[in-house]
Amino acid sequence: MDYRIEHDSMGEMKVPADKYWGAQTERSHENFPIGVGIETMPREIIHAFGVLKEAAARANHLLRPEKMTDAKLAAISKAAQEVASGKLGEHFPLVVWQTGSGTQSNMNANEVIANRGNELAGEKRLHPNDDVNMSQSSNDTFPTAMHIAAVLILEQKLLPSVRAMIATLRRLESENEDVLKCGRTHLQDAVPIRFSQEISGWRSSLERDAELIERALEPLRELALGGTAVGTGLNAPKGFDEAVAREVAAITGTPFRTAANKFHALTSRDEMVFAHGAVKALACDMMKIANDIRWLASGPRLGLGEIAIPQNEPGSSIMPGKVNPTQCEQVTMVAVQVMGNDTAVSLAASQGNFELNVFMPVLAYNFLQSARLLAESIAAFDRNCVSGIRANREKMQENVDRSLMLVTALNPYIGYETPPKPPNWRLRKTFRSKKRASNSAF
Repeated sequence: MDYRIEHDSMGEMKVPADKYWGAQTERSHENFPIGVGIETMPREIIHAFGVLKEAAARANHLLRPEKMTDAKLAAISKAAQEVASGKLGEHFPLVVWQTGSGTQSNMNANEVIANRGNELAGEKRLHPNDDVNMSQSSNDTFPTAMHIAAVLILEQKLLPSVRAMIATLRRLESENEDVLKCGRTHLQDAVPIRFSQEISGWRSSLERDAELIERALEPLRELALGGTAVGTGLNAPKGFDEAVAREVAAITGTPFRTAANKFHALTSRDEMVFAHGAVKALACDMMKIANDIRWLASGPRLGLGEIAIPQNEPGSSIMPGKVNPTQCEQVTMVAVQVMGNDTAVSLAASQGNFELNVFMPVLAYNFLQSARLLAESIAAFDRNCVSGIRANREKMQENVDRSLMLVTALNPYIGYETPPKPPNWRLRKTFRSKKRASNSAF
């Protein structure tokens, strides 16, 4: 492999010649060989860094045109857009298990954008710290990247998947309005219910989950950028925080605003905890819905067998003809992962010491994994299972006809504890009355 020599404040480093990263990235790459190639910094964070670096350059150009010149802005913007698009993904090798502030990932973005920008400009125009990181600190850029990434993945991936499945469930409701089935509580027979009503419960749960996620988006729109190292805004020009938030909103096409209190924005991760709680609520409902569907489809001969679901692949390597509810199983496994991630998010958010939280990479990793997994899981579940659900009307009607719980409808008329009467009890009562009258005559 060919190398080039890069340097930072600690000295020189050999860096792969075909990579845009520099000395600080290389130090982290060598010092943290933990989960390499598997648990790298989430791509959503890298893309968010591309957004915020371009936004910061624009704000600096507005407020510090003598430092952020037209030429520098052009070079940063072009390179940052390539980062945001994912084009330069191979130049971001760092793992989650690094410094808790994400400093090395911030410098990774600075170095890649500086080197790529210089290449595009055809001259050494940009310095990673002085230009790309102007008016910023790792301590305010990483929490900003977290919020940008969280908002975009929730808006662009998770909520669309949820809404698509809601539409599928609405269709199934209309198709099954006339289908009566046995209700169940405690896994025991209960009073009858329309299948459309059961589906409406699933649909309403997802609608409420989407509403909760939308509410959780609002606090995430507050950005720490402008607080720099400890929240005071040292080395950032006046108005930078508001200007950069406007630029982030313009680049992403969704609202963002500066955080009112930068000391809070750097050290507290409560917005991420709140949002992940809404994501976890969705996971809980998906677990319930997937379990309902696989119970209803159990069989085909010895289970409930009240619905048919698509048969996507063979279910056994030994039992011919066996088909399993695999889409239900992937949903429930993803739900378990999200619930576990919630613990990691909560514990990481509790580690805000003084002016900085230092568990941000692991928090971001778990949050984004939850949102990504759920979005993809729900989309596959909707496409490969839910959309193909068909009611077994004959089986449902048979179960209703055999259910003992039909007697519940008679409670208002005969009472809850009225003992059963023999088949011809009225005739027997009349006979006994006549017999008593006959005996009294003697």
